[in-house]
Amino acid sequence: MTNRTAFVTGASRGIGRAIALALGKAGARIVVASNEPENNEKVASEIREAGGEAVTVYLDLSSPESIKDAFGTVLKQFGYIDILVNNAGVTKDGLAVRMKPADWDLVLNINLRGAFLAAQQALPGMMKERWGRIINIASVVGQSGNPGQANYVASKAGVIGLTKALAQEVGSRNITVNAVAPGFIETDMTAKLTPEQRDAMLAKVPLKRAGLPEDVAAAVKFLASDDAAYITGLILSVNGGMYM
Repeated sequence: MTNRTAFVTGASRGIGRAIALALGKAGARIVVASNEPENNEKVASEIREAGGEAVTVYLDLSSPESIKDAFGTVLKQFGYIDILVNNAGVTKDGLAVRMKPADWDLVLNINLRGAFLAAQQALPGMMKERWGRIINIASVVGQSGNPGQANYVASKAGVIGLTKALAQEVGSRNITVNAVAPGFIETDMTAKLTPEQRDAMLAKVPLKRAGLPEDVAAAVKFLASDDAAYITGLILSVNGGMYM
């Protein structure tokens, strides 16, 4: 991945951080993007300390203007983006019957519209260069459904549909578009679960353990590499067998 520029959204923590570090160690120049400037710089420093190259950019995926500004800054500096990882996501859980429209809108705007708008910014350069990788981070619940998460499930199912549509649109330009669908991964999000909730989740996992952010990052690194040149439109499950 030497001389490739990888733009990773939500790279300030968790799965995004692991992806940024993995791609950085593989030789890519990393754009660490999130709405947490301090954490962005910490991750960029980790990449640099490991011998990689990294820059940071502020990105608020709920704002189309922020998305345009962030990509504009990076495109001005590097010319184009080779690899886009749409990782950033939020949850606002609640039963559908009581879900506030604002909570529905927030999750759909960041998780789905944000991924679409980011791809829209990155694609022109990829098309011109006739090379590109877009990897969207979906979720096992986008495949299986999950009660109390109608907004999150809909957003991640939408990401899966977006992945397949884009793959068909841009394949002729040597651009692949794939998704990774993580299962129960050790992150800040899952750390909020009660012991009972955690045990119930692990009972559904044949491998009998939670995944690590690095497990997801390894899948992303593969899909971003030349080894995955003939793979597109794939939803790669990293879920320990939780959903088959």
